[in-house]
Amino acid sequence: MTRHDNSRALARRSFLTLAGGAVLGLAACSPQTKSVATAEPAGALPSGNPASGTKLKIAARSTQLQLGAAGLAKELPFTVTEWPNLSAGPDIIQGFRAKSIDLATNAGIPPIQAHAIGVQAKIVAVQIRRHPLYTFATAPGSSIRKAEDFRGKKIGFSQGQAQGVVVLRALKEAGLKNSDVELVALPSTQFLTALQSAQVDVAPLGEPTLTKYLDQYGKDGARGVRTKVVDLLTVLWAPNEVLNDPEKAKAVRSFVPLWARGQVWAWENQDEWIDTYYVKDQGVSKEDGRRIVDSQHKPQFPVSWDEALDWEQETADLLAEGGFVPEQKASELFDRRFEGLAAQAVAAEYREGS
Repeated sequence: MTRHDNSRALARRSFLTLAGGAVLGLAACSPQTKSVATAEPAGALPSGNPASGTKLKIAARSTQLQLGAAGLAKELPFTVTEWPNLSAGPDIIQGFRAKSIDLATNAGIPPIQAHAIGVQAKIVAVQIRRHPLYTFATAPGSSIRKAEDFRGKKIGFSQGQAQGVVVLRALKEAGLKNSDVELVALPSTQFLTALQSAQVDVAPLGEPTLTKYLDQYGKDGARGVRTKVVDLLTVLWAPNEVLNDPEKAKAVRSFVPLWARGQVWAWENQDEWIDTYYVKDQGVSKEDGRRIVDSQHKPQFPVSWDEALDWEQETADLLAEGGFVPEQKASELFDRRFEGLAAQAVAAEYREGS
Protein backbone atom coordinates (compact mmCIF):
# COMPACT_ATOMS: atom_id res chain seq x y z
CA MET A 1 0.00 0.00 0.00
CA THR A 2 1.38 3.44 -0.95
CA ARG A 3 1.66 6.40 1.40
CA HIS A 4 -1.21 8.01 -0.49
CA ASP A 5 -3.33 4.90 0.06
CA ASN A 6 -2.36 4.94 3.74
CA SER A 7 -3.52 8.54 4.00
CA ARG A 8 -6.84 7.68 2.39
CA ALA A 9 -7.27 4.70 4.67
CA LEU A 10 -6.56 6.83 7.74
CA ALA A 11 -9.03 9.46 6.54
CA ARG A 12 -11.72 6.81 6.19
CA ARG A 13 -10.96 5.12 9.53
CA SER A 14 -10.69 8.46 11.30
CA PHE A 15 -14.06 9.66 10.15
CA LEU A 16 -15.83 6.38 10.87
CA THR A 17 -14.34 6.30 14.35
CA LEU A 18 -15.37 9.85 15.14
CA ALA A 19 -18.74 9.93 13.46
CA GLY A 20 -20.36 7.01 15.23
CA GLY A 21 -23.73 5.46 14.59
CA ALA A 22 -25.86 8.15 12.97
CA VAL A 23 -23.29 9.19 10.40
CA LEU A 24 -21.61 5.81 10.16
CA GLY A 25 -24.09 4.26 7.77
CA LEU A 26 -23.83 7.25 5.48
CA ALA A 27 -20.07 7.51 5.49
CA ALA A 28 -19.37 3.79 5.20
CA CYS A 29 -20.32 3.67 1.54
CA SER A 30 -17.82 6.23 0.32
CA PRO A 31 -16.18 9.51 1.33
CA GLN A 32 -18.15 11.00 -1.57
CA THR A 33 -21.55 9.69 -0.47
CA LYS A 34 -24.21 12.37 0.00
CA SER A 35 -27.52 12.26 1.83
CA VAL A 36 -30.61 13.87 0.36
CA ALA A 37 -29.83 17.58 0.58
CA THR A 38 -32.17 19.97 2.32
CA ALA A 39 -33.07 22.97 0.20
CA GLU A 40 -30.70 25.91 0.42
CA PRO A 41 -31.98 28.74 2.60
CA ALA A 42 -33.26 31.46 0.28
CA GLY A 43 -34.98 34.82 0.29
CA ALA A 44 -34.61 37.67 2.74
CA LEU A 45 -33.94 36.85 6.37
CA PRO A 46 -37.30 36.99 8.20
CA SER A 47 -37.59 39.98 10.53
CA GLY A 48 -39.45 40.50 13.78
CA ASN A 49 -39.80 38.21 16.76
CA PRO A 50 -40.66 34.55 16.23
CA ALA A 51 -44.24 33.42 16.80
CA SER A 52 -45.26 32.48 20.33
CA GLY A 53 -44.38 28.86 21.01
CA THR A 54 -41.27 28.82 18.81
CA LYS A 55 -38.70 26.45 20.30
CA LEU A 56 -35.03 25.68 19.69
CA LYS A 57 -32.58 23.15 21.12
CA ILE A 58 -29.18 24.88 21.40
CA ALA A 59 -25.82 23.21 22.05
CA ALA A 60 -23.81 26.12 23.46
CA ARG A 61 -22.93 25.45 27.09
CA SER A 62 -20.79 28.53 27.72
CA THR A 63 -23.42 30.78 26.12
CA GLN A 64 -26.11 29.26 28.35
CA LEU A 65 -24.02 30.15 31.40
CA GLN A 66 -23.15 33.61 30.10
CA LEU A 67 -26.75 34.54 29.35
CA GLY A 68 -27.86 33.34 32.77
CA ALA A 69 -25.13 35.12 34.72
CA ALA A 70 -25.47 38.32 32.67
CA GLY A 71 -29.26 38.47 32.99
CA LEU A 72 -29.62 38.25 29.20
CA ALA A 73 -31.62 35.01 29.11
CA LYS A 74 -34.83 36.96 29.73
CA GLU A 75 -34.29 38.73 26.38
CA LEU A 76 -34.73 35.51 24.40
CA PRO A 77 -37.99 35.90 22.41
CA PHE A 78 -38.42 32.13 22.06
CA THR A 79 -38.13 29.04 24.26
CA VAL A 80 -34.94 27.02 24.53
CA THR A 81 -36.33 23.59 25.34
CA GLU A 82 -32.91 22.00 25.78
CA TRP A 83 -29.28 23.06 26.11
CA PRO A 84 -27.53 19.78 25.17
CA ASN A 85 -24.12 19.76 26.84
CA LEU A 86 -22.34 18.70 23.66
CA SER A 87 -19.50 20.46 21.90
CA ALA A 88 -17.56 17.91 19.81
CA GLY A 89 -18.15 18.34 16.10
CA PRO A 90 -19.16 14.71 15.41
CA ASP A 91 -21.70 14.85 18.26
CA ILE A 92 -23.21 18.05 16.86
CA ILE A 93 -23.42 16.59 13.36
CA GLN A 94 -25.25 13.56 14.73
CA GLY A 95 -27.55 15.89 16.67
CA PHE A 96 -28.39 17.81 13.50
CA ARG A 97 -29.21 14.60 11.65
CA ALA A 98 -31.32 13.31 14.53
CA LYS A 99 -33.13 16.67 14.83
CA SER A 100 -32.09 16.81 18.50
CA ILE A 101 -30.05 20.02 18.00
CA ASP A 102 -31.23 23.12 16.11
CA LEU A 103 -28.27 25.44 16.69
CA ALA A 104 -24.74 24.90 17.95
CA THR A 105 -21.40 26.57 18.50
CA ASN A 106 -18.23 24.98 17.16
CA ALA A 107 -14.94 25.74 15.47
CA GLY A 108 -14.93 26.10 11.70
CA ILE A 109 -14.07 22.45 11.00
CA PRO A 110 -17.35 20.62 11.76
CA PRO A 111 -19.27 22.49 9.02
CA ILE A 112 -16.66 21.29 6.51
CA GLN A 113 -16.99 17.72 7.77
CA ALA A 114 -20.79 17.88 7.71
CA HIS A 115 -20.86 19.20 4.18
CA ALA A 116 -18.52 16.42 3.07
CA ILE A 117 -21.06 13.77 4.01
CA GLY A 118 -24.19 15.60 2.90
CA VAL A 119 -25.39 16.99 6.23
CA GLN A 120 -26.62 20.36 5.05
CA ALA A 121 -26.10 23.19 7.55
CA LYS A 122 -24.97 26.80 7.47
CA ILE A 123 -22.81 29.14 9.54
CA VAL A 124 -24.90 32.03 10.92
CA ALA A 125 -22.39 33.86 13.14
CA VAL A 126 -18.62 34.23 13.29
CA GLN A 127 -16.07 35.14 15.96
CA ILE A 128 -12.42 35.70 15.00
CA ARG A 129 -9.56 34.50 17.21
CA ARG A 130 -6.03 35.49 16.18
CA HIS A 131 -4.14 33.73 18.97
CA PRO A 132 -3.50 30.00 19.51
CA LEU A 133 -6.27 28.21 21.37
CA TYR A 134 -4.66 24.77 21.62
CA THR A 135 -1.39 23.60 23.15
CA PHE A 136 0.14 20.20 22.38
CA ALA A 137 0.27 18.17 25.60
CA THR A 138 2.82 15.37 25.79
CA ALA A 139 2.49 12.02 27.48
CA PRO A 140 4.31 11.71 30.82
CA GLY A 141 8.02 11.21 30.27
CA SER A 142 7.96 12.22 26.60
CA SER A 143 11.07 13.82 25.10
CA ILE A 144 9.00 16.10 22.83
CA ARG A 145 9.79 19.79 23.33
CA LYS A 146 8.92 21.37 19.98
CA ALA A 147 6.77 20.58 16.95
CA GLU A 148 9.78 19.35 14.96
CA ASP A 149 10.07 16.56 17.55
CA PHE A 150 6.72 15.13 16.37
CA ARG A 151 8.51 13.15 13.63
CA GLY A 152 7.90 9.45 14.15
CA LYS A 153 5.56 10.07 17.08
CA LYS A 154 1.93 9.08 17.66
CA ILE A 155 -0.38 12.10 17.59
CA GLY A 156 -4.00 12.20 18.74
CA PHE A 157 -5.97 13.16 15.64
CA SER A 158 -9.63 14.16 15.63
CA GLN A 159 -10.45 14.75 11.98
CA GLY A 160 -13.91 16.21 12.43
CA GLN A 161 -12.88 18.75 15.06
CA ALA A 162 -10.71 21.83 15.28
CA GLN A 163 -7.98 19.79 16.98
CA GLY A 164 -7.53 17.73 13.81
CA VAL A 165 -6.75 20.70 11.60
CA VAL A 166 -4.53 22.17 14.34
CA VAL A 167 -2.46 18.98 14.03
CA LEU A 168 -2.26 19.25 10.23
CA ARG A 169 -1.30 22.92 10.37
CA ALA A 170 1.31 22.28 13.08
CA LEU A 171 2.92 19.54 10.97
CA LYS A 172 2.99 21.82 7.95
CA GLU A 173 4.50 24.65 10.04
CA ALA A 174 7.20 22.27 11.30
CA GLY A 175 8.05 21.12 7.77
CA LEU A 176 6.66 17.63 8.35
CA LYS A 177 4.35 15.53 6.18
CA ASN A 178 1.40 13.58 7.51
CA SER A 179 3.33 10.44 6.64
CA ASP A 180 6.20 11.53 8.93
CA VAL A 181 4.03 10.82 11.99
CA GLU A 182 1.42 8.30 13.08
CA LEU A 183 -1.97 9.96 13.27
CA VAL A 184 -4.07 8.08 15.81
CA ALA A 185 -7.77 8.57 15.08
CA LEU A 186 -9.58 9.47 18.30
CA PRO A 187 -12.33 11.87 19.34
CA SER A 188 -10.85 14.71 21.38
CA THR A 189 -12.77 13.50 24.43
CA GLN A 190 -10.40 10.51 24.50
CA PHE A 191 -7.16 12.49 24.23
CA LEU A 192 -6.65 12.61 28.00
CA THR A 193 -6.85 8.86 28.54
CA ALA A 194 -4.75 8.29 25.42
CA LEU A 195 -2.02 10.55 26.82
CA GLN A 196 -2.19 9.00 30.27
CA SER A 197 -1.84 5.48 28.85
CA ALA A 198 0.81 6.47 26.26
CA GLN A 199 -1.52 5.39 23.46
CA VAL A 200 -0.36 8.67 21.91
CA ASP A 201 2.79 10.70 22.49
CA VAL A 202 1.16 14.07 22.03
CA ALA A 203 -2.29 15.59 21.48
CA PRO A 204 -3.72 19.13 21.25
CA LEU A 205 -5.63 20.27 24.34
CA GLY A 206 -7.55 23.45 25.05
CA GLU A 207 -8.38 25.07 28.35
CA PRO A 208 -9.33 24.20 31.02
CA THR A 209 -8.49 20.60 30.06
CA LEU A 210 -4.82 21.45 29.52
CA THR A 211 -4.42 22.99 32.98
CA LYS A 212 -6.14 20.07 34.70
CA TYR A 213 -3.96 17.56 32.81
CA LEU A 214 -0.65 19.34 33.54
CA ASP A 215 -1.61 19.87 37.17
CA GLN A 216 -1.96 16.10 37.50
CA TYR A 217 0.82 14.81 35.25
CA GLY A 218 3.36 17.64 35.07
CA LYS A 219 5.25 16.08 37.97
CA ASP A 220 5.62 12.94 35.82
CA GLY A 221 7.18 14.82 32.91
CA ALA A 222 4.11 15.83 30.91
CA ARG A 223 4.48 19.27 29.36
CA GLY A 224 2.79 21.70 27.01
CA VAL A 225 4.35 22.40 23.60
CA ARG A 226 3.16 25.69 22.13
CA THR A 227 2.97 26.50 18.44
CA LYS A 228 1.86 29.52 16.46
CA VAL A 229 -1.04 27.62 14.90
CA VAL A 230 -4.27 29.62 15.15
CA ASP A 231 -7.76 28.15 14.96
CA LEU A 232 -9.28 31.33 13.56
CA LEU A 233 -13.02 30.74 13.80
CA THR A 234 -15.69 30.07 16.35
CA VAL A 235 -19.08 29.82 14.68
CA LEU A 236 -22.75 29.37 15.31
CA TRP A 237 -24.34 27.04 12.76
CA ALA A 238 -27.71 25.46 12.11
CA PRO A 239 -29.25 22.85 9.79
CA ASN A 240 -30.81 24.14 6.57
CA GLU A 241 -34.24 22.88 7.60
CA VAL A 242 -34.11 25.10 10.70
CA LEU A 243 -33.13 28.11 8.60
CA ASN A 244 -35.88 27.34 6.09
CA ASP A 245 -38.51 27.51 8.84
CA PRO A 246 -39.41 31.23 9.02
CA GLU A 247 -40.15 31.23 12.75
CA LYS A 248 -37.05 29.25 13.68
CA ALA A 249 -34.97 31.48 11.40
CA LYS A 250 -36.32 34.48 13.35
CA ALA A 251 -35.34 32.75 16.58
CA VAL A 252 -31.81 32.10 15.30
CA ARG A 253 -31.55 35.73 14.13
CA SER A 254 -32.55 36.94 17.61
CA PHE A 255 -30.06 34.58 19.29
CA VAL A 256 -26.99 35.72 17.35
CA PRO A 257 -26.70 39.17 19.03
CA LEU A 258 -27.19 37.62 22.47
CA TRP A 259 -24.47 35.06 21.71
CA ALA A 260 -22.06 37.91 20.96
CA ARG A 261 -23.16 40.01 23.92
CA GLY A 262 -22.72 37.04 26.26
CA GLN A 263 -19.07 36.71 25.26
CA VAL A 264 -18.51 40.41 25.75
CA TRP A 265 -20.10 40.18 29.20
CA ALA A 266 -17.72 37.34 30.14
CA TRP A 267 -14.75 39.46 29.05
CA GLU A 268 -15.92 42.52 30.98
CA ASN A 269 -16.90 40.56 34.11
CA GLN A 270 -13.98 38.20 34.43
CA ASP A 271 -14.16 37.46 38.15
CA GLU A 272 -17.80 36.44 37.90
CA TRP A 273 -17.15 34.43 34.75
CA ILE A 274 -14.22 32.61 36.34
CA ASP A 275 -16.45 31.62 39.26
CA THR A 276 -19.44 30.69 37.05
CA TYR A 277 -17.61 28.72 34.39
CA TYR A 278 -14.10 27.67 35.38
CA VAL A 279 -14.67 27.04 39.08
CA LYS A 280 -18.29 25.87 39.36
CA ASP A 281 -18.82 24.31 35.93
CA GLN A 282 -15.35 23.06 34.95
CA GLY A 283 -13.91 22.29 38.37
CA VAL A 284 -10.63 24.19 38.21
CA SER A 285 -9.30 26.42 40.95
CA LYS A 286 -9.96 30.14 41.02
CA GLU A 287 -6.22 30.74 40.54
CA ASP A 288 -6.07 28.50 37.47
CA GLY A 289 -9.21 30.12 36.13
CA ARG A 290 -7.60 33.53 36.47
CA ARG A 291 -4.43 32.35 34.73
CA ILE A 292 -6.47 30.90 31.85
CA VAL A 293 -8.52 34.07 31.40
CA ASP A 294 -5.37 36.22 31.58
CA SER A 295 -3.96 34.23 28.64
CA GLN A 296 -7.01 34.95 26.48
CA HIS A 297 -7.85 37.92 24.31
CA LYS A 298 -10.78 40.23 23.75
CA PRO A 299 -13.55 38.65 21.62
CA GLN A 300 -13.79 40.01 18.08
CA PHE A 301 -16.73 39.79 15.68
CA PRO A 302 -16.17 40.63 11.99
CA VAL A 303 -18.47 42.95 10.09
CA SER A 304 -17.54 41.16 6.86
CA TRP A 305 -17.20 37.39 6.56
CA ASP A 306 -14.77 37.52 3.63
CA GLU A 307 -11.75 36.55 5.74
CA ALA A 308 -13.71 33.80 7.49
CA LEU A 309 -14.76 32.38 4.14
CA ASP A 310 -11.15 32.43 2.88
CA TRP A 311 -10.01 30.67 6.06
CA GLU A 312 -12.67 27.98 5.67
CA GLN A 313 -11.62 27.45 2.05
CA GLU A 314 -7.95 27.12 3.00
CA THR A 315 -8.89 24.64 5.72
CA ALA A 316 -11.16 22.63 3.42
CA ASP A 317 -8.35 22.49 0.86
CA LEU A 318 -5.90 21.26 3.52
CA LEU A 319 -8.29 18.47 4.51
CA ALA A 320 -8.92 17.56 0.87
CA GLU A 321 -5.18 17.42 0.14
CA GLY A 322 -4.82 14.89 2.97
CA GLY A 323 -7.62 12.77 1.57
CA PHE A 324 -9.90 13.42 4.55
CA VAL A 325 -12.79 15.10 2.70
CA PRO A 326 -13.76 15.68 -0.94
CA GLU A 327 -13.01 19.10 -2.41
CA GLN A 328 -15.71 21.64 -1.61
CA LYS A 329 -16.57 25.32 -1.90
CA ALA A 330 -16.47 27.09 1.44
CA SER A 331 -19.00 29.64 0.19
CA GLU A 332 -21.62 26.90 0.48
CA LEU A 333 -21.05 26.72 4.25
CA PHE A 334 -22.25 30.25 5.09
CA ASP A 335 -25.71 31.82 5.24
CA ARG A 336 -24.67 35.38 4.54
CA ARG A 337 -28.13 36.72 5.33
CA PHE A 338 -26.84 36.72 8.95
CA GLU A 339 -23.55 38.45 8.11
CA GLY A 340 -22.60 41.22 10.52
CA LEU A 341 -25.45 40.65 12.99
CA ALA A 342 -23.06 39.63 15.78
CA ALA A 343 -20.76 42.59 15.07
CA GLN A 344 -23.66 45.04 15.11
CA ALA A 345 -24.67 43.84 18.59
CA VAL A 346 -21.38 44.76 20.30
CA ALA A 347 -19.41 47.92 20.93
CA ALA A 348 -16.88 49.07 18.35
CA GLU A 349 -13.91 47.75 20.35
CA TYR A 350 -15.23 44.19 19.87
CA ARG A 351 -15.90 44.67 16.15
CA GLU A 352 -13.53 43.94 13.28
CA GLY A 353 -13.79 45.84 10.01
CA SER A 354 -16.11 48.60 11.23
